[in-house]
Amino acid sequence: MTRLLASVTDADEAELAIQGGADLIDLKDPVRGALGALSLADIQRILAQVGGRRPVSATIGDLPPDPETTDAAIRATAATGVDFIKIGFFSERHLDACLPVVADLPATWRIVAVLFADRPTANTDPARFAAAGCAGVMLDTADKSRGRLLDHLDTDSLRRFVERAKQLGLMSGLAGSLRQEDIPHLLPLAPSYLGFRGALCAAGRRVERLVPERLTEIRAAL
Repeated sequence: MTRLLASVTDADEAELAIQGGADLIDLKDPVRGALGALSLADIQRILAQVGGRRPVSATIGDLPPDPETTDAAIRATAATGVDFIKIGFFSERHLDACLPVVADLPATWRIVAVLFADRPTANTDPARFAAAGCAGVMLDTADKSRGRLLDHLDTDSLRRFVERAKQLGLMSGLAGSLRQEDIPHLLPLAPSYLGFRGALCAAGRRVERLVPERLTEIRAAL
């Protein structure tokens, strides 16, 4: 069954997401980029609000392809106690420099590798992430001004991505400025999660606040 991932920015939005039926609470700061990171203090406040009622994921930020910076960000985020840590691989340099960092992490840390439909990393074989010990892989978009997921990849490409992840025992997620009308096209692909932010917000803008009615509509569509 495909579950609903809702990206939130604070404890109030996290509570709205839970009440609206979100299955996974995803923590990010949309003002700071595709995978903009919240402060560690904000993450801890949201975790306290969630109180274990839902699994929680958090991004480490739109970081440069530097292994030391990536390692430090992963370890600081893991120390907050989140269930999943999302790491963006924006380029081949990111893959070459930072995937070895992931491979050296404790096996109990659940890492989700995020690839981008509008970047060459979209074509990366998920087997590389399975070999590094990741728990899941996700496709998103890096530049929100250049369209959403289905503007960059067709459903056949997305189906292959989801099926490959499943073969490897990885969770799979699809995101990238998704709208309600995308759900009928993506749901038959059976990803583990569909991720939403903008579609849940006022005026459909990811930098605005979550709106309960939009959560209800997306939940019902799923």
